[in-house]
Amino acid sequence: MKHFTKAATGRLLRGTTAAAVLLLAGAVPAQAAHRHLEQGDWLYVTVTHGDVPSGDTRGTLLTCDPPQGHAHASEACGELRSARGDIRGIPHKDVFCSMIYAPVTVEARGQWQGRAVDYTETFANSCVMRARTGEVFALDA
Repeated sequence: MKHFTKAATGRLLRGTTAAAVLLLAGAVPAQAAHRHLEQGDWLYVTVTHGDVPSGDTRGTLLTCDPPQGHAHASEACGELRSARGDIRGIPHKDVFCSMIYAPVTVEARGQWQGRAVDYTETFANSCVMRARTGEVFALDA
């Protein structure tokens, strides 16, 4: 069993109180953001590089009313509108990609025109991913 000094216990309690205050302060904007998301088209998109689930993962919230939160929000939203929110319906680009295996798993969760979106797919590499999904998962500027 660990024993803490009185000073250490005081620091721990102050830290816990500060964390609670920060969480409560962030709750109101989160509720406001949640109400906004209920009304528009939005996706939380992630890109994971590597073979293992704990690989390098990046993610962002893409909103389309107006397009924001993503390095290529306008383009991604335009492609999604054309495909009626179906990522698999985005026209494939005719490009040559290397045959180097560097797997990329992408996920998109959210809603489009009131319909739930739940998409996951693994591609052989980033080039193939971009050719098949357009700008939706292009998180780099």
